[in-house]
Amino acid sequence: MIPRSLTRHLLAWVLAALALVWASFIVAAFRTGIHEANELTDGHLASVASILLSQRNGEFVERRSLGGSVLPELKRHDYQQSMSIAVWGADGQLITRSGDAPTPEFNAVEGFADLRIGEPPSRWRAFSQWNGANRERLVMALLSVKERDELEWDIATQVVEPGLWLLPVVALALGLAIHRGLLPLRELSRDVHALDVNQPTLPRTRYPQVEFAAVVDAINQLVARQQAALSGERQLASEMAHEMRTPLASLGLQARALRDARSETERAALLERLEHDVKRAGQVLTQLLALARASHIELAEAARPLDLAELAGRVVAEYGQAALDSGHELELDAPAAFPLEGHAVLLELALRNLIDNALGHTPPGTLVQVQLDASARWLQVRDTPGQRGGRGGLARPDLNLGLGLGHRVVEKVATIHGARFERLDTPQECGTRYRLTFGAR
Repeated sequence: MIPRSLTRHLLAWVLAALALVWASFIVAAFRTGIHEANELTDGHLASVASILLSQRNGEFVERRSLGGSVLPELKRHDYQQSMSIAVWGADGQLITRSGDAPTPEFNAVEGFADLRIGEPPSRWRAFSQWNGANRERLVMALLSVKERDELEWDIATQVVEPGLWLLPVVALALGLAIHRGLLPLRELSRDVHALDVNQPTLPRTRYPQVEFAAVVDAINQLVARQQAALSGERQLASEMAHEMRTPLASLGLQARALRDARSETERAALLERLEHDVKRAGQVLTQLLALARASHIELAEAARPLDLAELAGRVVAEYGQAALDSGHELELDAPAAFPLEGHAVLLELALRNLIDNALGHTPPGTLVQVQLDASARWLQVRDTPGQRGGRGGLARPDLNLGLGLGHRVVEKVATIHGARFERLDTPQECGTRYRLTFGAR
């Protein structure tokens, strides 16, 4: 089965409209030609009859001598021409004449000629011919050029008149044909305007034209991704709301218990737990704001060229004191330059989340490395426990929310940049590696 095509569909309607207009004008021109030929023939018959009416006993007489009521009705047809006749003998003497043309001078040359005769001079078209080889009689027929021009204008007007309608009729026919031929495209536009991301995707069978296949597939994929994104956002919002309820409820309980504490030891423990819950709630809010910020930047800002190595060096330098306070070693392994097209704010946000997770979820003495490879186009944060001795610092309280919200932020940033975020498998004694791999430049 030949697949349906919008191009062939539109071409069929356009050709059908042109064929209809062409056939209509062919019929009109044919009928006009037949009509004008009949009119011209009838005019010739009327002209011959008019000439013969002026002949008596082999000679032409003045029309005014015909008498009766014939004179006003001699010209009965629009195409009847007022022919004039002049006949000369072999010696150049005028034998007889008829018609309104002034008598021309004798000229023995045969054929067509343009004459200016009369007072005042007027233009006449003439044709002369001898009666045979013996050249006993020369006959000249004359026709007024003015009358001939009027006849030409009349015939030309009749022939050209259908052509004057050609352009507007063709434009109207093509407009209707194109309007009808593009009906599937208008239906697709209406369906796209009425599309609801929460509803099923566009049905493929509704648009069988091959030109729409890629468009419908792209729209369906976009709707599917949008539905997946909305589902993920709703799930994340639900998880964050649930995660917020836990520290907030704990804050209320700890505050009440702190008020009823009976000893300083119990009060200190409750204060430490209260501080932990406050930080936990603050981290949830921070991650929520980070996701909202990432979505806003994705819609409002365009990607720009940046140096990821310079950005990573600046972020690592800012975390130097935090790593020192927690007893971690923080190291940067990066090339001189790592050119990238992206959002600097979002990439910095993702790197900060990875470093925060590494510093917050590993014991003191752990080596945290931020590594970049410009040729392979990846960035990773690696923690290796026990590689370098700790500086006696204290690990930060465990703020792990159990949902990997920091990683959810990094995944969002990776999606915006067309990158892949993954945890690489490593032996347990070698720590963990989280890597962002970017596409080719």
